Amino acid sequence: MPEGLVVAFWLMVAGLLMAFLQRSMPARWLLGGGAAAGVITAATVLPYGGTALVLPFTLAGQTVTLSYGTEALWLMGFGLLPAIVAIGLCSPVVARRPGWLAGAALSLLGALGIFGVQDAYSFLIAWEFMSLGAAMMLLAERLSNDDGKSVLFMLGLLEVGTVAILLALLLLGHASGNSMSFAAFPGGAQTLSTNACILIGALLTLGFGAKLGLLPFYEWFPAAYASGSGASGAILSGVVLNAAFFALSRGLTQWLPATGEWLFVLGAGITIIGVFSAILAALFAFQQNDWRRLLSFSTAENASIAVTALGACLIFREDGQSNLAALAWTVALLHLAGHALAKGGLFVCADGVYNASASYAIVQGGWLRKAGIRFGIGALFCTMSLAAVPPQMGFVSEWFVFQTLFQGFHLSSLMGKLILALSGAGLALTAAVALATFIKLFGVGLLGAPNLSSKATVGARYGWCVLLLGLGVLVSALGLIVWLPALGNMGFAQSAADGTGAMVNEWILVPLTNTFAFISPAKLVIAMPLLAIVPLLLLLNLRRHHLRRVHVWYGGMIENPQRAATTSLSFSNAMRTTYRFIYRPTQDTSREHQTNAYFVHKLDFRHDVVNMFDALLFKPVQHIIWALAGRLRALQSGDLNFYLALIGGLLIAILFITLLQ
Repeated sequence: MPEGLVVAFWLMVAGLLMAFLQRSMPARWLLGGGAAAGVITAATVLPYGGTALVLPFTLAGQTVTLSYGTEALWLMGFGLLPAIVAIGLCSPVVARRPGWLAGAALSLLGALGIFGVQDAYSFLIAWEFMSLGAAMMLLAERLSNDDGKSVLFMLGLLEVGTVAILLALLLLGHASGNSMSFAAFPGGAQTLSTNACILIGALLTLGFGAKLGLLPFYEWFPAAYASGSGASGAILSGVVLNAAFFALSRGLTQWLPATGEWLFVLGAGITIIGVFSAILAALFAFQQNDWRRLLSFSTAENASIAVTALGACLIFREDGQSNLAALAWTVALLHLAGHALAKGGLFVCADGVYNASASYAIVQGGWLRKAGIRFGIGALFCTMSLAAVPPQMGFVSEWFVFQTLFQGFHLSSLMGKLILALSGAGLALTAAVALATFIKLFGVGLLGAPNLSSKATVGARYGWCVLLLGLGVLVSALGLIVWLPALGNMGFAQSAADGTGAMVNEWILVPLTNTFAFISPAKLVIAMPLLAIVPLLLLLNLRRHHLRRVHVWYGGMIENPQRAATTSLSFSNAMRTTYRFIYRPTQDTSREHQTNAYFVHKLDFRHDVVNMFDALLFKPVQHIIWALAGRLRALQSGDLNFYLALIGGLLIAILFITLLQ
């Protein structure tokens, strides 16, 4: 059904045109319709193994072809679902900043291209469209005082990644006889040496990792996300993130040779980088007191978990374990699918809170009591998924990740066994910190005591949208027994003897064999109401024992000592103290006086954590660039004689080089 993708493409192009003409409502309808057409096409074509279409124009002398495989349709469909909701609700400031819709249109068109283009020229254009669209969305909203700096920092790091991708594509094209078609890359890559394959794989990881948030690139996430709204975050953490991972996985598993020592070297490196990125992103997410910053770090964490599974896939592939390699590949796809829905739902929650309170701060406001049961159920399901609580999709996918890593004992290499075992331990720490993070977000940010002086409530439209995405998270987990066999059409999975069909055994999900481990989300849904007995017993116990109230340990609000409130800072301070060697917390207190030092007019207390790579990497690079700029400032002196002498020197140098040849 390629017609559906044609409809999606032209609807998005029309939406982009309407956005540039500042026609917000038509642009929203067209973009939403294009995203919906993409989702419908992905759902209907997925069981048949993909589709292809030829666009009516050429680029660099060759026809532009879009071919969507099963894995592309899977990631694209789940990524576009929160995008539909984000465009339908729109940014909270879109009425004043219509440029947001133009940025959203560019991002969606770029993602549609990344999933389908089959040549390097079109790929790079689509990749830049996604980056440019993200910058336009964030700059159009102007929700931060330093949005220009944060977006420029984001674009700078993404362009570093683009240069790495360009170099990798040029090397692959040269090995393929100067052909820039992806179909020619595997054949040409067979002639590459092991070191060349490692270099290209490292460049691809560096390039796509800049958008996935692998260390050190995850440090652009909090400032950039915090300069925009939850609607922007839903698109960036959904379809854009899925497109970046799809590009990385395609490059490592399809463009490069399927055998060779390079697979283990690169797979081990990617696995280690993914685990450390997930740990650091989870630790820093726990310390955030802003919805968007916390969710942005969580996005980097979940992307890193998927990259870890991809690294395990390469290790298994090098060892000849095709079944386990296909399992790891499929697990990464499952994880990002559930993440897109759950993260989109919580970004919509963030916009709902902002719409009611004009703030994205994680503070007690009793929003669940004010917003109604729809908002509460949807937010709970999304939070449970990101915290890996059963029976949600996040729990199922992370369970599959652990089962995949724990099967490293099948490897013949001791080093491979150790890497996967230690990776499992590292991700266990990540899962524990993520659970605490989302307990904090839900408990303080949504379930806290209401502000009795405020009558603001979350709009009903946010409640319906959050409920839709929350139910989507649950349904996606329950439907895996039906959808997993359909993923067997993936080209990579077809190389395995069992494929994804071996991950399903009637009502239970298994990591290829039910003798190792098994789980059943459907049966969990049936059995989990029995767990309601536990909180009921706790409530009965409260009748016999009085509840003791004490002051919070650190950072609590004590304007009313009888009702001290736990803040985001007080909730996370214990972890900050335990891991202070990572956080390196800072404190700063400033005072303003009226007449003399004894009468304090204003007291400003700031407590923050230090970004690890900002001090170790980005600041030194910034100082070097500023120093070079100071040296080169003389070139802008405005002296005509200096410019003529410079041109004369260049001509002499060119003549000298010509004579040498």
